[in-house]
Amino acid sequence: MNNTHNKLAEANNIRNSYGNQSNWKKALIGASSAGIGAGIAKVLASCGASVTLASRSEEKLKHTLESLDSSKGQAHQYILVDYNDHEDYKVQIDRYFESNKVDILVNNSNGPQAGTIDQKNLADYQHAFELLFQNHCYTTSCALPYMLANGYGRIINVSSSTVKEPVSNLVLSNTIRTALISWSKSLSEDVAKDGVTVNSILTGLFDTERIQSLTNMDAQRLGISYEEALQLRLKQVPAARLGSLKNMATWSPLSARPTPTTSLEPIFRWMVVC
Repeated sequence: MNNTHNKLAEANNIRNSYGNQSNWKKALIGASSAGIGAGIAKVLASCGASVTLASRSEEKLKHTLESLDSSKGQAHQYILVDYNDHEDYKVQIDRYFESNKVDILVNNSNGPQAGTIDQKNLADYQHAFELLFQNHCYTTSCALPYMLANGYGRIINVSSSTVKEPVSNLVLSNTIRTALISWSKSLSEDVAKDGVTVNSILTGLFDTERIQSLTNMDAQRLGISYEEALQLRLKQVPAARLGSLKNMATWSPLSARPTPTTSLEPIFRWMVVC
């Protein structure tokens, strides 16, 4: 527990030190119109990064864009992408990288539909594979050449604690997210010597629209109220509460810091950051 608090303090110190640097780095952040992605975008922007938001809801993107810190001369923007349409996603990402380079890539997207093994078929797995694996691999392949040539790059995957503790009714998420983590570990070993780091944040129960949606589904399935279903979820959490997006996002500068640190593990896992 002390180690966790020490790392949180380190993350805050890094954030404060970045705040003194103008025009720090350029970051592309997936699924950043709301939730965890938006939280990370706000923190990196406050550190001085120029942020590109990516999502499919232009209204939400504009709202989040307006909330980003631009006091250090940052130039923020957004792109429209649909993670559920892999072929069109590639077109939009190619178009973006024709005129943009990034130092920090945050791979993040909406999750696949919930369900158990007996409720899913091969088509469901294929869609989840495109959503959670192929999209992120493709974006990384577009960002990586500049990072390698520049001798600097930070790739951060926003994943889930289900990678280590599978949940029965999230079989698609369990399966495909695990594949991405394995791929990322292999990539990290190939590019570390060139100044590029690859880390994965395995998120737990945070107060997001995704958790609200899953809790609603549980309530309907079990025939109970939303509050009762939420309490069942919170029994998994020692602190008996949902994590805040602010605390979750505070960790992102730790993975994106200019100077690599040997004190961090190659794969992060925070259930709830207090």
